[in-house]
Amino acid sequence: MRAFLLSLTLLMTVALSATAQDRGAIEDTIGSQLEAFNNRDIEGAWQYASPMIQGMFGTPQNFGMMVQQGYPMVWDNSDVRYLELREISGRLWQKVMLRDERGGLHVLDYQMIETDAGWQINGVSILPAPDIGV
Repeated sequence: MRAFLLSLTLLMTVALSATAQDRGAIEDTIGSQLEAFNNRDIEGAWQYASPMIQGMFGTPQNFGMMVQQGYPMVWDNSDVRYLELREISGRLWQKVMLRDERGGLHVLDYQMIETDAGWQINGVSILPAPDIGV
């Protein structure tokens, strides 16, 4: 029984540390793409998009135009905060709260996939604005 509990504890520790490593790598990926957009480095931001996203838009320029027009809070962002990372139907989703250039708060949900190139962004959804009390 002790051997079983020890094995179970060891497996849980390994699983938790892998999750912490994944969390850090996911946050680095999202943060690097957000920084690239702030710097108007579309080619750099493109590198963090998954093969599916790259296939949908074809070129970094098309991708950049879509982000600028459809996700202005990503195009000009600040005060990035990483909220919960969760698994839904076998996929990892990272909630991110950030400010746009006018100071408005936004919450986005980033779908992440792990590829040979590391963690990449496979889609972003805009969630309802957070309720902020005084």
